[in-house]
Amino acid sequence: MTIKISGREKRHTRIRKHVIGTTERPRLNVRRSLKNLFIQIIDDSKNLTLVSASSADKEFRTKLAYGGNVKAAALLGEIVASKAKEKNIAQVVFDRGGYDYHGRIKAFAEAARKGGLQF
Repeated sequence: MTIKISGREKRHTRIRKHVIGTTERPRLNVRRSLKNLFIQIIDDSKNLTLVSASSADKEFRTKLAYGGNVKAAALLGEIVASKAKEKNIAQVVFDRGGYDYHGRIKAFAEAARKGGLQF
């Protein structure tokens, strides 16, 4: 039986061979759905999620009702950057999850950089 794998999943597998989060530079992972963005900062050496945020969280929903647009991605980038600062994380490795670097992914990345994360 053959399993059908999307192009995004193939790209993500290929990217993950090279993008590895360490204790000094954890991995900033992005997962995108039609209505939300899900973000995690992961230390792969310890298999530990250090920071997580989502446009489906209550904290986010108090500021914006809908999480599936560029405006929401930019706000989520600021939220993730502030949470990372609280955990003393300044540098990360960006894992775009096989998604093209435009639209919501680009808006999130630029807002996270503006908030103080370096990648």
